[in-house]
Amino acid sequence: MKISSRFGCHAWVKTFSTIVLIKPQSEMNHTAPNLIIHVLGRSQPHLLLPAFSALWNQRQNRNFLLHFRYTTDVIARENKTTIESLYELSVDIKKIRRLKPWVLSKETTYVKETAKILQEMGADKSSVAYIFERCPEAIICNPTDISCQRDLWLSVCQNEKQLVELIKRFPDSFFTVEHYENQKSNISFFKDLGLRNTIISRLLTSASNIFYNPVTKNKHMIETLQSNYLRLGGSQQNMKNWLLKLLSQNPFILLNASATVQDNLEFLQKNKFTDLEVLSLLSKLKGFIFQLNPCNMQKSLLFSKNIFKCSDQELKELVIKCPALLYYSVPVLEKRLEELLKVGMSVDQIKRTPAVLELSTEIVQYRIKKLDAIGYNLRSGTLEDLNGTKKDFEATYGKIQAKRERPIFNPAAPLNIED
Repeated sequence: MKISSRFGCHAWVKTFSTIVLIKPQSEMNHTAPNLIIHVLGRSQPHLLLPAFSALWNQRQNRNFLLHFRYTTDVIARENKTTIESLYELSVDIKKIRRLKPWVLSKETTYVKETAKILQEMGADKSSVAYIFERCPEAIICNPTDISCQRDLWLSVCQNEKQLVELIKRFPDSFFTVEHYENQKSNISFFKDLGLRNTIISRLLTSASNIFYNPVTKNKHMIETLQSNYLRLGGSQQNMKNWLLKLLSQNPFILLNASATVQDNLEFLQKNKFTDLEVLSLLSKLKGFIFQLNPCNMQKSLLFSKNIFKCSDQELKELVIKCPALLYYSVPVLEKRLEELLKVGMSVDQIKRTPAVLELSTEIVQYRIKKLDAIGYNLRSGTLEDLNGTKKDFEATYGKIQAKRERPIFNPAAPLNIED
């Protein structure tokens, strides 16, 4: 056994054929056990395994104790009355502790009161438990506020049964009661605008943020859309239908700033798109154009122009055919283009049918594979058969399959008649 100098050098200890490197104390200040052992031996390594096992167990036990101490401290602060009330409703307390443990520590909660309101609407015990587990904040909402919210949402729901189903699916949206006044004003505004109750109830859950806006902000955005629609050549008679369709397709347009709308429309006009072409893009993109910015749109246009080797006029025509060239970022377009080229498609084919770039790479791979399976070669034809929704493609696929399986009738061939 030989140990080197104590002054900053490593100490080598040789025992049998196992060599152990013990690092100096100056290098071990930040280690948990202040000892790092490198086993370099080839034989009898099992001699050190018990030591490593002990260190590992020590660390695991320490972590467990810290977690246990934290858990017990949190549980000790929980409101015992709240816990008992939730147990009576068969609520899984563990789920709440994982999701929102702070709710259980609140001094004032309304478990029984909120459960009663839900049950009066027709929710059974399991539904109440499910709602509380998904949205623990429900038990800290004032019952009066919940009753007001219930009456407001019922004004756009068919009945209480439908409302209970909406609450089960979107409990967070329903129990966000602090925006009640804004919700009430916006629901009234959207009704006056002509939106049907079914659309409003869907927006309350899928796009609840637009109801948190002050109604004046939403009104200003609607007025901006209306004025631009008319300025771009839209008719007064069609404006209401156009606006309602736009809102039902993309309600998040109301979260944008009016200045963003103006900037994006001006960008398109500076790029030689006519007013009617801009209006067409606005409708085709379902308002998503307002979620873009001129810088990214410019990059996408330049990318498409370079790839397809086209003039400004040809580029405009491509964008009108496929607004995705304007909407998707360069990395997305590049990836989709590469995928098509990888499976044998040409740039000219894609240029003739640019709408294929609206499909994700996964969808393109699936559809090409399916068509290849029945012997249909897209590489020598058009890409139109790849386009469309899932329903459109399935219809196209069915026609191609039927056509390829149908026997060719030859009137000159002799009839094969069995005796």
